[in-house]
Amino acid sequence: MSTHQTSLILIVDDNPNNTKVLFELLKESGYRVLVAKSGESALERLKSVSPDLVLLDVMMPGIDGFETCRRLKAAPTTQEIPVIFMTALADTVDKVKGLTLGAVDYITKPFQQEEVLARVNIHLKLYHLNRDLEKRVAQRTAALSNALTQLQQSQMLLVQSEKMSALGQLVAGIAHEINNPINFVHGNVTHLDRYIQDVLSLLQVYQQHYPHPVSAVQAEAESIDLDFLLSDLPKTLSSMKLGTGRILEIVQGLRNFSRLDEAELKVVDIHTGIESTLLILQHRLKAKPEHGGIQLIKEYGVLPEIECYPGQLNQVFMNLIANAIDALEESMLSCWLPRGNSQALDRATIWIRTEMLDQHHVCIRIADNGVGIKEEFKTKLFEPFFTTKPIGKGTGLGLPISYQIVVEKHGGQLECISELGQGTEFVITMPIRVALTL
Repeated sequence: MSTHQTSLILIVDDNPNNTKVLFELLKESGYRVLVAKSGESALERLKSVSPDLVLLDVMMPGIDGFETCRRLKAAPTTQEIPVIFMTALADTVDKVKGLTLGAVDYITKPFQQEEVLARVNIHLKLYHLNRDLEKRVAQRTAALSNALTQLQQSQMLLVQSEKMSALGQLVAGIAHEINNPINFVHGNVTHLDRYIQDVLSLLQVYQQHYPHPVSAVQAEAESIDLDFLLSDLPKTLSSMKLGTGRILEIVQGLRNFSRLDEAELKVVDIHTGIESTLLILQHRLKAKPEHGGIQLIKEYGVLPEIECYPGQLNQVFMNLIANAIDALEESMLSCWLPRGNSQALDRATIWIRTEMLDQHHVCIRIADNGVGIKEEFKTKLFEPFFTTKPIGKGTGLGLPISYQIVVEKHGGQLECISELGQGTEFVITMPIRVALTL
């Protein structure tokens, strides 16, 4: 389609003869043409149409051409439209005034048809070339901006991955160093228990056959409170076994959490990942001088093992649970109950629920009764570097990284449900097998 067929020209002139000549000339040349008989009517028409060029007479009743041009250039919707003045004046001052107001050219009366068409053609070409150039520049700018955003996100994810990998290596190293000695202690406590039981059995046999020992033995038995020792020693050994067993559980939890740098898909129990994350964050749930601690309610459903990147999924749990703790520390007096609770609780609480959604998907809900999120912030939660936390406390990376892990790496969904003053709930939907969605 040619420029003639697509270009619309507005003629503004109070002289019918001038208007007729220009209208017929431009129509015959293939342009679409509109006519206005005054500056006021031209400005009114420009509210509903957007011509590609305006031919504007200088001398008109009412507002003249200069004032019409000034208003046209002052309006954002019309300021880019090229204006060619039409005048019989030969005064250079008037020409300079018009060009200063934003006009691109002059046509002198009486009209020379070839001159009119030449000037109209060249300025329409320049106008369309300029618009095309601006469009290309905008597209290139958008592409560069998008590329910069992707680069920033890639850099951000790389830095965060390196940090989490370093954390995983640190935790794995600590777990490894603790694992060997505690296994040694735990194993020997079991043997020690058996040995002491044998010794105690031997003492009981002695007491049965020698109920009245010599005075030295009797004195020593009273000195060490033999009866108390015989009753308390098994309890002490039992407590030691419980303690070393708990340390072994903690070590195993640390080892599970340290799978942050694993790059392969694996089939795992996500409850194990949640528990190992809670182990890392357990100290933040305990009571402190400024608050009475955070209550944790776990409602785990019966789930199959799911295919995932375990370390990365642990990172999501870490981010979401840590955010919930931050929200509760900010306001310990809020009272929001996630769906399903029937009675009010006045204690800072985190709920973690898991359930099967259908035969191919599981759902993990992490909710708190904290301060909630403002409506205008909810659409920005997963944007890189956006944070509502004070300077130095939040990087704005946790939720974008979590979103990428859940949505892009696993083909799942991550949704936030929140109202200001009503707490927050993050809902993770995960496919049981990643291949089903990717």
